[in-house]
Amino acid sequence: MKPPSHLSAAIPDPELLRDTLAIHEAVQGLVRLYRHRDRDRICCHDISVTQCHALEYLAEEGPGSQNELAHALLLDKSTVSRVVATLEEKGYLVRRQDPGDRRRHEVDITPDGRALVHTIEGEILSREARLVAEIAPDARHAIARYIRTLTSLRSGRLDAPESSCCSTTPEDPSP
Repeated sequence: MKPPSHLSAAIPDPELLRDTLAIHEAVQGLVRLYRHRDRDRICCHDISVTQCHALEYLAEEGPGSQNELAHALLLDKSTVSRVVATLEEKGYLVRRQDPGDRRRHEVDITPDGRALVHTIEGEILSREARLVAEIAPDARHAIARYIRTLTSLRSGRLDAPESSCCSTTPEDPSP
């Protein structure tokens, strides 16, 4: 496949451009499939994907502030407030006001929330294992290593000025 000509100015190295496009298309396709897969499995349990991600984070990391949760999930505070309120209403997490700082709320997963996370993870991973079993072990290890590397590289740049389309960088002085 020949790369679109409008991208040649942005990425002048033809091999890097082809590889970047191939990786981008592969990751985008995988992300779309995973989003759909997760939504279909998770919604069977009367929570949204975002709510499930919040519960997973709390199950793995332990209690924290709503701001920490917002940062971890890459969501704004108002969205996290709604997610937390809904999950609290359903009995999957508890929210406590910090006695030292009345503006800070700590959130934690409940036993029911933890059980729900385990159920959803079990359903998703048992189906996933059937697919992964069809991939050679060396390839599975390489895929996991690549995805971790790509995630690490990208997450390290989330707070960088060029991560926002609204900021200016020295290479691109336009707003």
